[in-house]
Amino acid sequence: MEVCTKMEEVYEFLKKCGYYFLATDERMQPRVRPFGTYLIYGGKLYIQTGKGKPVTKQIMANPKIELCAYNEETESWLRVSAMAIEGPRAEVQQAMLDAFPELKDRYAVNDGNTTCLYLTNVIASFENHNGEKKVVTF
Repeated sequence: MEVCTKMEEVYEFLKKCGYYFLATDERMQPRVRPFGTYLIYGGKLYIQTGKGKPVTKQIMANPKIELCAYNEETESWLRVSAMAIEGPRAEVQQAMLDAFPELKDRYAVNDGNTTCLYLTNVIASFENHNGEKKVVTF
């Protein structure tokens, strides 16, 4: 399976769920919060947040993250381990805001606050209650 196809599989799962939970580390303490942004742009999978938020500071200190999404309809879930790397390109920020227009009241391109992070070293595990598991990497 090609990298692009694997990435699209993760993206489509997130899209069907709508929201996922993102875990970071803050001085050896796990921190988890709901997120709802995801975008494939230029062959990379991105998430978005604000620079002033604790989550961004946590990722800058330790870029290892995990996210988890649950699809109630299929009773399956996705767990992703990755490194989140800041991608400061304005065109990525614009694409994210276009994909999630509800963010435009809080964020703008090159506002010094909008942060788009791409995921690398991804290990994505698709699982269900029947014990079925599929792992993809990209």
